[in-house]
Amino acid sequence: MATIDTRASGLTKQEPLWKRYVPGHHWRTQDDEFDAAKIGIWLFLATEVLLFSGMFCAYAVFRMLYPEAIAAGSGYLDWRFGGINTVVLLISSFTIAMAIRNVQLNQQKWATINLSITWLCAAGFLAIKFIFEYGPKWAEGKRIGNLFSYPYASTDHEHIWWSIYYMATGVHAAHVLIGMGLIAWLIYRQRKGAYGPTHYTMMEGVGLYWHIVDLVWIFLFPLLYLVH
Repeated sequence: MATIDTRASGLTKQEPLWKRYVPGHHWRTQDDEFDAAKIGIWLFLATEVLLFSGMFCAYAVFRMLYPEAIAAGSGYLDWRFGGINTVVLLISSFTIAMAIRNVQLNQQKWATINLSITWLCAAGFLAIKFIFEYGPKWAEGKRIGNLFSYPYASTDHEHIWWSIYYMATGVHAAHVLIGMGLIAWLIYRQRKGAYGPTHYTMMEGVGLYWHIVDLVWIFLFPLLYLVH
């Protein structure tokens, strides 16, 4: 496990944490540790791609079998909310990338600001999703006793559409929530001086994760909201 060595290079406790950071004893250099960590996060993200690829394949199969149900179900969605959420996530991807660049340049204040904007964008995404999209659908579903159908359904297979919709967007929303927790931890650590030009491994990993969350939504938006 990596440690903070206050004796390294004559540094004192007054120096920021990123200057006092030393890699774990099993790494030859800090660069080796950084490269290994980055390979690890990429391998993890590959499994995330496989997870969502299964949902995309299911969507493709059911859209081929029941195109009228998919189109009818998509008609209940408001593309404007999906579009706003797309813009929100694109902004958040930019700000987290800028936060990484800020710590590389030792711009600590701007790094904290950009991380905070990223967190707020994530919160805004979930607020729109639950208040303006899930909320009305759940209220209607509770009224008729079925979350996956509507009394005015125009086809016999619209329940398949709602299963796909809730599964894909629900798993994605869970990833957004996890990302919010990780970003909040980054903000806390950043304010402690943990990241700087020579040490920002965790921030790089969380940034890559957040870009995948953004990329998945860029696929979900047209597939779910623009079919009709």
